[in-house]
Amino acid sequence: MRAGKLCGIAVVVALGATACGGSGGGGAGTDKAASGAGFPVKVADCKGSLTFSSAPRRIVTSNAAALEMLLRLGAGDRVIGTGFPPGKGTLPGALDGAAQKVPVLGKSVIPKEKLLGSGADLYVDTFASMDAMGGAGDVPTEEEYAAAGIKHLHLTSTACAPTAGKAQEDLSGVEKDIRRLGAVTGTGKRADALVAGMRAKVGAVHKAVGDLAPGKRPTYFFFDYDAGTKQPVAVCRKQVANAVIGQAGARNVFDGCDGDFKPVSWEDVVAENPDWIQLGVRDRGSAAANAKAFDEAAAFLKTFPATKDLAAVRNGKFLRIGSERTTIAGVGNADTVEEIAHTVHADRFTAARK
Repeated sequence: MRAGKLCGIAVVVALGATACGGSGGGGAGTDKAASGAGFPVKVADCKGSLTFSSAPRRIVTSNAAALEMLLRLGAGDRVIGTGFPPGKGTLPGALDGAAQKVPVLGKSVIPKEKLLGSGADLYVDTFASMDAMGGAGDVPTEEEYAAAGIKHLHLTSTACAPTAGKAQEDLSGVEKDIRRLGAVTGTGKRADALVAGMRAKVGAVHKAVGDLAPGKRPTYFFFDYDAGTKQPVAVCRKQVANAVIGQAGARNVFDGCDGDFKPVSWEDVVAENPDWIQLGVRDRGSAAANAKAFDEAAAFLKTFPATKDLAAVRNGKFLRIGSERTTIAGVGNADTVEEIAHTVHADRFTAARK
């Protein structure tokens, strides 16, 4: 059962032994977890705290981002189902094959009855509420999770963002999510390695563009095409994307709005006149379908009366980067930082290679 209300940054506390005692390798990490080393472990998120006497063996993930984290941690063999599954070819290399073998419990939000009856002992929740994904379905109560024997753990950098006390300006919240999952699954060393890899990528970007004053940074609009075109939805300062954009040396034009997402008007977008626009498209399940969606998003901006004369639109200053690795916590956030930085600051990286 959860205890108390602990909104904000997640806490990881080891009870009796280190919570990060795991192996960098998937199989070895699983063996270590199975042996009980490093347990019990207590973790906390913005909804409360949980204690694990041993590593979970039957995990369900709410979406592809949480699934990818567990695969990268070497705990993928313990995932028995997921919602919002990744399309074939979405994840790199061997991760893709492993992800495609995970049973799909819901093509979008997992139905309440199926989740509670899955036999899981841990549910990793990226969204906190079904409302975050369009209000589909019914949300299990914490009492129902407990009755089903399922511990309910949130990714705080996404699920807890709306109630966080401060803006997300770096990837520390994402790093904590990865380390917390590493502690829970007994794969702490792998978690440390993943975080180190992310920091190396972001650090290289900082070396190239970190000296830019805020007023000298190119302005950037994340166009959430799938949220609808009648009224745009902005990513605000508490959203992961705000941190990704800022770490890449750009400035989110809506970094002044509170919360994570907020409906704005096309007049607001035009008034900001962004230097660059990211075509935020959610995974369609194939490279061809994704390319088609990116083309549609660009075509809309080029023909819509309010946006067709924006300089970024006229000059084709678009970035085709998927929504998920920009707005949802994961190792891929660091890759997006790299891609944005190398695009909007191409001259600096070209100079660095000379």
